[in-house]
Amino acid sequence: MGMFDLNGRIALVTGGSRGLGLQIAAGIVEAGGKVVLTARKQHELDEAADHIRSLGGEVATLACDLQDLEGIEAVAAGAIDAFGTVDMLVNNAGASWGAPAEEHPLEAWNKVMNLNVTAPFLLTQAIGKKVMIPHRSGKILNIASIAGLAGNPPELGMNTIAYNTSKAAVINFTRTLAAEWGKYNINVNALCPGFFPSKMTHGLLSNISEKLIEATPLGRLGGDEDLKGPAVFFLSDAARHVTGQWLAVDGGGSAC
Repeated sequence: MGMFDLNGRIALVTGGSRGLGLQIAAGIVEAGGKVVLTARKQHELDEAADHIRSLGGEVATLACDLQDLEGIEAVAAGAIDAFGTVDMLVNNAGASWGAPAEEHPLEAWNKVMNLNVTAPFLLTQAIGKKVMIPHRSGKILNIASIAGLAGNPPELGMNTIAYNTSKAAVINFTRTLAAEWGKYNINVNALCPGFFPSKMTHGLLSNISEKLIEATPLGRLGGDEDLKGPAVFFLSDAARHVTGQWLAVDGGGSAC
């Protein structure tokens, strides 16, 4: 089990104040790591930090809006300053927008692409140049989605072309960066969650959760513990020879 030990390692988790980001952060501290959490709202970060401390973890917070692309260098610097370095980067922050493709606003398309693709690229670039490449060590975990693997089943009534496209981009960003940065001993992988109850998915799941559960081999939605193990695996020495890969965590839905 020592291969899964994150003791002494520092993780930056974007979108870490709630939902999947907070679940992953909790898994990291339960494995011995420390976390820096970013999100837009300080009061949500404060609540998340209290939760992490209740687990016995060390945590720092950084309120920021990753849509402000020009401010990302400062985000990277602030995260490094919190504990002296960043050993693990979890690019989790994201956005979605629902609209038929023929009516999808350009402004909304750009918002989704900026937060889901461009911001992770710029933050990864900054963390890589500042600490991971010089140290010849690092773990990068991108949170993609099963939405990046295919289109949406018509019967679900989902119109999320920007989100699906952005998550497909994240998967290939992962694979391409892994090929480039392997020479620096940096592992780059992705998780592709299925449907998990969250603030982002609340409205959608209220309408289609029964259909999703029926179509999922394990017969349930994702829960509060289901991303912890896969995330810790990718961030730990257990995955030291794994890079450029994605893993669906969806109860088997994408296998059907």
